[in-house]
Amino acid sequence: MPGGKRFLKGLFVVFLVFCVVFTTVLGGLILTDYKGLGQLVQVVALVKANFLWDVEIGQLIEGAITGLVESLGDQYSAYMNAEKFQELQRHIQGSFGGIGIYVGVREGNITVIAPIEGTPAAKAGIKAGDVIAKINGKATVNMDIDEAVSLMKGEPGTEVKVSIERPGQEKPLEFTLVREIINVPTVAGEILPQNPDIAYLRISMFASNTDEALSKELEMLEEKGFKGLIIDLRDNPGGDLQSVVNIAGYFVPAGPIVHIVDNNNNLQTFSAPGNNLEIPLVVLINGGSASASEILAGAIKDTKTGTLIGTNTFGKGIVQSIYFLNEGAGLKLTTAKYLTPNKNDIHEKGIAPDIVVELPEYAPGQEFVEDTQLKKAIEVLEERI
Repeated sequence: MPGGKRFLKGLFVVFLVFCVVFTTVLGGLILTDYKGLGQLVQVVALVKANFLWDVEIGQLIEGAITGLVESLGDQYSAYMNAEKFQELQRHIQGSFGGIGIYVGVREGNITVIAPIEGTPAAKAGIKAGDVIAKINGKATVNMDIDEAVSLMKGEPGTEVKVSIERPGQEKPLEFTLVREIINVPTVAGEILPQNPDIAYLRISMFASNTDEALSKELEMLEEKGFKGLIIDLRDNPGGDLQSVVNIAGYFVPAGPIVHIVDNNNNLQTFSAPGNNLEIPLVVLINGGSASASEILAGAIKDTKTGTLIGTNTFGKGIVQSIYFLNEGAGLKLTTAKYLTPNKNDIHEKGIAPDIVVELPEYAPGQEFVEDTQLKKAIEVLEERI
């Protein structure tokens, strides 16, 4: 009997939890689909009463929540337990453990957006555009992006095996990489030695503190003096929305930076205050420039405050919101899409540069590849300053 009472108590807890969750999130839908909720509780009861092995109520709840999010069919939305959620927060803050690549979803494949300079992946020769086919022997077909990232992360010093499919290569490329702590300096700036009138700012990602870092870099560069600026967003996978909005305010005039459209077609506009730097500006972009990078590039292009040079961007025009759940868990959910100031939807399209410049292909054994995109940026600015 005590065991039976515990079972009934556990079943009641499950029922109560789902009633609260569904009532809060779905509102009136619970009134029209109460049969589905009843089926859910019935399945829990059947599993608890008849499954061959013991199973905890908490495990069933977590599995149901995971399945609910996976049923959305969106590889950018995910339920994360406490451990995975902590990893995500470390990533947003700009320090995490792993092999040093940013990944996204392209045509249903887990694709390398960009390797991080100086990391195991970059040293091994993994490139933007590589498709990750397997991680430690596990195929990534139909795998959500957060699971792929989780599999590649781990204790520093441990190994992870990655199978890569690369355009032009008949057979997959196999890499065995040793994980390291990946610390990402998100902003770096300098006055170009070959032209002291031009400043160069590299933004590798938009962490929550990147706007503060960029402010400090700009102050140091302004003390040295410059007449033109290059912002390098190549292989920048994006990041924090508020950070990129704050940064855009330094470069675009008063008016819209980005429009956010939610599932009810409500439009929220983030605008620049109008105290922007009025100097000749060039922005470097490529296929690894995604998400928040495209917000900045799109704002600069639409407001005609700078010239985009390089190749078409990645095309991720959707926004994920982070929700803190009980017990340290979290939910990453696609909640909106964003539009450029001129209300262009760039999702799965990307942003075209004003001047198309391809980088030359790297050949094995070649010591140096000319940065033709940066060279063109310098040429454009020298004509304007």
